[in-house]
Amino acid sequence: MSDLDPMLLKCEFDRLTATRHTGRVCGVARGVVEIEGLETQARIGDHLTLRRRNGPDLEGEVLHVESDLIHMIPAAAPDGVCLGDQVILNQTPVFAPGMHWLGRVVDPFGRPLDGKPLLSGIQTRDIMQSPPAAVERKPLGARMESGLAMLNTMLPVVQGQRVGLFAGSGVGKSTLLAKLAKSMQADAVVVALVGERGREVNEFVEHALGAEGMKRSVVVAATSDQSALARRRCAWSAMSVAEYLRDQGMNVLFLADSVTRFAEAHREIAVAMGEQPSLRGFPPSVTPLIAGLCERAGPGTAEQGDITAVFSVLVAGSDMDEPIADILRGVLDGHIVLNREIAERGRFPAIDLSRSVSRSLPGAASPEENQLIAQTRRLVGSYEQSEVMIKAGLYSEGTDPLLDQAVRVHGELDTFFAKTETDGIKNSFDHLQLILRRAGAAPQQ
Repeated sequence: MSDLDPMLLKCEFDRLTATRHTGRVCGVARGVVEIEGLETQARIGDHLTLRRRNGPDLEGEVLHVESDLIHMIPAAAPDGVCLGDQVILNQTPVFAPGMHWLGRVVDPFGRPLDGKPLLSGIQTRDIMQSPPAAVERKPLGARMESGLAMLNTMLPVVQGQRVGLFAGSGVGKSTLLAKLAKSMQADAVVVALVGERGREVNEFVEHALGAEGMKRSVVVAATSDQSALARRRCAWSAMSVAEYLRDQGMNVLFLADSVTRFAEAHREIAVAMGEQPSLRGFPPSVTPLIAGLCERAGPGTAEQGDITAVFSVLVAGSDMDEPIADILRGVLDGHIVLNREIAERGRFPAIDLSRSVSRSLPGAASPEENQLIAQTRRLVGSYEQSEVMIKAGLYSEGTDPLLDQAVRVHGELDTFFAKTETDGIKNSFDHLQLILRRAGAAPQQ
């Protein structure tokens, strides 16, 4: 379908309206603008344009609707706003993704960010969709090739699985997401860049994804300088795009970077609405908010495709018990933890195997592969428990047979965990088995 398809153009014209409602500023309090005259026309989430007398127009969205006025949360500080300033109620933005969005970068309202024209699709979608009925959803599907030896073997991802990616800043989270976007087995990829730095949006599109990766991708981005409403909407809009593609029967990979900034945007809005923070500064409503987003991903019904999702979490100080990380661990089908110490010694991706788990196991692997995974975990765990003693020169070979094997295999395993895999899952397991066999640590069949 072309961007200039006559049917798309007709739908675009049909959505236009000549009516425009206006109101006036009647107060400003705690960063929220109070407006009278629009209370019977405005709805929560509608767009507003405030015409300042001494400055540029100020964009915003409807936050509260009362019997005699509405509250607007502005996209920037309301400096220079005066009583009586005119406020225009804009046409409700239409969000209607289409197959012609593949290869494009859009904002949370479906407007193009890549400098090229883009028409909305035919069918308007609510960005707050409900997930498929639980009893109608398919079970998790087949194992997916990831392009990384570690995820092909130790931490498999299956079709329809939802995984959390937990990392501190600068540990390689965005790089790993970009690698998955380019290499993971999927029909289409939807990337939500929530609160990302403007420079990094273009860097992710041009360098991380590249021309080949963008052919099957839709990137939905809201930069860090945009309003909290736009940043929160970004995750919902991206999920709506993924759901559209899923409904076309496609296997979709959904990547969110990051849920932490999604929750922080919601916190700003919740505080402005008067909700009291309770979870280390986050409001109670953040729990159903995150759970609702995650539940929209996963297997579809028999007539639909699946949404395989990776939700990244920015973990401050590697604290896995902070609220957002704790909420996500409870609703997802596995978690991948990136370790700063591993990154600092130069191994990427810096996945901490001992703290990571895939809940698709043991079903995602054969009995022989599960034995290989279990033995590798035992070896890694044995080495990590005695690492300080080994590095201090206090380790004496022959005391513990399992530790002896772990020491012999450690270097090769560390290299294997950083390996890019282009020859498939079977080749990854064959390579892992060969490493253990050379060290005399292969499991008994």
